Amino acid sequence: MNYGLFEALNGFAGRVDGIDDLMEFSAVWLIYALFAVVAVLVAIAVWRRRLRPVIAVGASGVIAFATATLIGRFDTEVRPFQSHTVHQLIAHEPGSSLPSDHATAAFTLALAVGAFLYRRWGLILGVVALVIGVSRIWVGVHYPADIVAAALIAVLSVAVVNVASRGPRPRHRPDAASRTPIRAATDVTP
Repeated sequence: MNYGLFEALNGFAGRVDGIDDLMEFSAVWLIYALFAVVAVLVAIAVWRRRLRPVIAVGASGVIAFATATLIGRFDTEVRPFQSHTVHQLIAHEPGSSLPSDHATAAFTLALAVGAFLYRRWGLILGVVALVIGVSRIWVGVHYPADIVAAALIAVLSVAVVNVASRGPRPRHRPDAASRTPIRAATDVTP
């Protein structure tokens, strides 16, 4: 199924030069535009003294990178162009295919920005991350499962940071309004 989906999408490559150019740009360079936008959003948050959300975005990235690196070391799936005849539109080193580093970074930053900094920017960056992921398949360097794995790593990384940033849940204490007031010894009514 993974290869079938890859063939369906990669099969469109090489037909229309303008679309191929757009996909090549998206697969290679769009990640840098995403990084630039995130850098500006982080700078704005720091300027507004919103340091905890900035730390959460960074922690999400570190966890996602570590997870992707660990999975990549144990994955034996090679890139599509290493084992199949594909329309490879960009040069790429052979190696482990799962997960896509570009997609992992893009999805993690998009989700982290949306969860911790600016929800609307997170949605916009999410669309950009999806374009990056699809373009990596289009140009022949990743399977669809590589992109899905990247998105899952991003979701889990952001979720871990979100839960951890909430800290331990305090014990339930009744609020002041529900407590029975304590009367002073001098406050005696007949």
